[in-house]
Amino acid sequence: MEKLIVIAGTNASGKSGLGVELALRYGGEIVSADSRQVFRGLDLGSGKIAPEEMKGVPHHLIDVCDPGDFFSMHDFQRLAYGAIDGIIARGRLPFLVGGTGLYVACVTEGYVMSDNPPDLEYRAYLETFETPELFKMLVKAVPDTDVEPKNRNRVMRLLEKLHAGDDHVPHSQPRYECLKLGVTWDRETLKKRIDERLQRRLDAGMIDEVRGLIDRGVSVGFLKKLGLEYRYITQYLIGEIPSEAEMVELLATAIKQFAKRQMTWFRRDKGITWLDMTGNPVAQACEAIDGFLGEKF
Repeated sequence: MEKLIVIAGTNASGKSGLGVELALRYGGEIVSADSRQVFRGLDLGSGKIAPEEMKGVPHHLIDVCDPGDFFSMHDFQRLAYGAIDGIIARGRLPFLVGGTGLYVACVTEGYVMSDNPPDLEYRAYLETFETPELFKMLVKAVPDTDVEPKNRNRVMRLLEKLHAGDDHVPHSQPRYECLKLGVTWDRETLKKRIDERLQRRLDAGMIDEVRGLIDRGVSVGFLKKLGLEYRYITQYLIGEIPSEAEMVELLATAIKQFAKRQMTWFRRDKGITWLDMTGNPVAQACEAIDGFLGEKF
């Protein structure tokens, strides 16, 4: 199997910058694994790397569809495979960098998914129900389901499969040999980094970015479903959160809770080598990459 370097981690951990530094050293290109950065115009809110921060390193799977378009994990995997294979064909080293755990896993584990096209009409019907109602529908059909009741996306996917009569059994078929490097900080440092990063993005115009998306016709429902920055700023702009100060406080708490969930997800993967970000993470990563590649790339 061809080799792939993975840099995964929490929000505000510095994984994007580390990915650029390593790609520069190894003649690599980066494939973004972020479920919101695929959308055009979602820049500050998604923490999208700025062109000048890329330092000339090619980045893939950023700005590949318009806000409101349907984009699934299956779409991501298909495009990521194409991007990674293209990088390898050019004799360069692919880096998969991001914090969306399912997007990382679908590539590194090689999830084999059903090719059945989505029933968008049925999906629109399901969207009219609150999550508890959807879960009751699922339990009625599959009484012994072990899905998390609050996991709306997962509950909807299972209902869609039942509706379509899709009996595909998910399994994995890894396509690449992966070196997985993890990036995070101790809890207090990460909280501080999250707060500082949030303030920088607010100062740069993140609220105006969301206002502009709404003005251009991007639906409030879509923005809320994106979560975090887009959900809370949208709620503030439409009056569901009364003040900017309250919105910022709620958002900062939500981002920290999300980072905790990210760590819970990634810590399950015992194959990840965690870098000491208080030391010299670039040197640590290079040592691991050199050993993985067998010789300097």
